[in-house]
Amino acid sequence: MSEKLALEYIKREPKNNSENPPLLILLHGYGSNEQDLFSFASELPKELLIISARAPLTINYGSYAWYTIHFDTTNGKFSDTDEAIEAREQISIFIDQIIEKYNVNKNKVFLLGFSQGTILSYSVALNYPNKVQNIIALSGYINQDLIPETLSEKDYSNLDFFISHGTVDQVIPVDWAQNAPEFLNKLNIKNCYQEYMVGHGVAPQNFYDFKKWMEERL
Repeated sequence: MSEKLALEYIKREPKNNSENPPLLILLHGYGSNEQDLFSFASELPKELLIISARAPLTINYGSYAWYTIHFDTTNGKFSDTDEAIEAREQISIFIDQIIEKYNVNKNKVFLLGFSQGTILSYSVALNYPNKVQNIIALSGYINQDLIPETLSEKDYSNLDFFISHGTVDQVIPVDWAQNAPEFLNKLNIKNCYQEYMVGHGVAPQNFYDFKKWMEERL
């Protein structure tokens, strides 16, 4: 592990020598860890500095969460909003720390999330649109409790989203994800939305599609 910042992380250096590399930050899903999404780092564009962050809450050995998901017989499944907001703020600080530490290109910051990591990627981007530009939102949705009340006052002109979801996702229903394009379109935020015949995961074609999307923005 690297020196202590807001979050623990692992990294892949750019494969070419660049003084100001573009940055990709990976945010894993609930119950996973920083190694999960990092497993395809070697296949991603060589220019990128890739940082894979570990969520702050320990579930058990090797298993972490950005915030608690509660299960009870009355309310079913629900998220701990206070913890989610705290995690969003940690990620926001972490982005600034990484940009400064590695002298990255502030105009080419990518944020890639999966599931709970996607929910927070949406939240970071919509609250702090000056910190990131390109968001890959895999198998998640926009949680209305985590976005600003003053949406109309923010400048979202630099944001661009690649959104994808499995049509047979049994963890996060696909119709939750389908709400995102309409929401973003109302704010004139650039986005593309794709569905794949998978469950709660990333199909090979999904990977190739978002990789191509990233290459077009480098």
